Amino acid sequence: MSHRVEGQPLRIVFAGTPDFAAESLKALLASRHQVVGVYTQPDRPAGRGRKLTPGPVKRLALEHELPVEQPLSLKDEAAQRRLAEFDADIMIVVAYGLLLPQAVLDTPRLGCLNVHASLLPRWRGAAPIQRAIEAGDSESGITLMQMDAGLDTGDMLLIKRTPIDDTTTGGDLHDRLAALGGETLVEGLDALAAQGLTATPQPQDGVTYASKLSKPEAELDFRQPATALSRRIRAFNPWPVAWTRLDGEPLRLWFAVAEAEASDRDIEPGTLLEPAADALRIACGENGREVLRVTKLQLPGGKPLAARDLLNANHPRLGPGQCFGRSSDQRLGRAADQPSKETDQ
Repeated sequence: MSHRVEGQPLRIVFAGTPDFAAESLKALLASRHQVVGVYTQPDRPAGRGRKLTPGPVKRLALEHELPVEQPLSLKDEAAQRRLAEFDADIMIVVAYGLLLPQAVLDTPRLGCLNVHASLLPRWRGAAPIQRAIEAGDSESGITLMQMDAGLDTGDMLLIKRTPIDDTTTGGDLHDRLAALGGETLVEGLDALAAQGLTATPQPQDGVTYASKLSKPEAELDFRQPATALSRRIRAFNPWPVAWTRLDGEPLRLWFAVAEAEASDRDIEPGTLLEPAADALRIACGENGREVLRVTKLQLPGGKPLAARDLLNANHPRLGPGQCFGRSSDQRLGRAADQPSKETDQ
């Protein structure tokens, strides 16, 4: 299937909400195409005062004096009539947060395109950036997709790739893909306006789903291999941030790598070993023979700091033999069914 229009700039309605989407809107505003309206999520409470605050896409749209629509749903006829009034050639959807019913998908004459942060069909769904790192993928990318009624199941129009290595964090990949998404979008629209784009159906093989992130799942189990733990820590940086417990309080781990050499003796997973100059070393794996090197962490009530700084200060709570993931009562052999100060996250 191919789409073809004449060479004139396209009239675009843009739908998106967070920073990731704002990068695509910036790219459109710098292109030859015309953004005629912006859809974004309703303002949300933020800050200590819980004041209603616009998202990044809305702020950018208002700076450029663009019409902004913030419907609670696109299922009602009034919202659909308003969308039709923009008389757009195409609707661009980037991390919008609302489902688009078929009537909306059919409203622009060229339909709706989505900028998705994965190499489809791998990592359809809510958190493709973090799940790619967590799974140990060697690359990610942007897929420009023709939207249909399914969850990220539409035909692919353009794909751009970027590598993932053992230092890539969720924040790093987010920022890189946000910029790449804008570039891919404009390139795709320019091609669509000039000579058309060929749409390729997604393959049936290789489909995976990127479930939504949650704070509880970010708690670390040091019985897992060091490589798996390091990937999870990097994937969940900067949100929800991987964590464990130190004397029953949450301790957050921001960056870690797996140590190449394994220990030759069994030790309880989660036990602090003799540190390196710039890293805490934590026993992990089923028998505690693997080692996780943590170079950035956040103590309870503190700020994220380099492990080197905490080690230089001889922090009393980070000495060898300390065991993460349990309260001090448990380390003293207190019965598991007796009360403790440990609290759930």
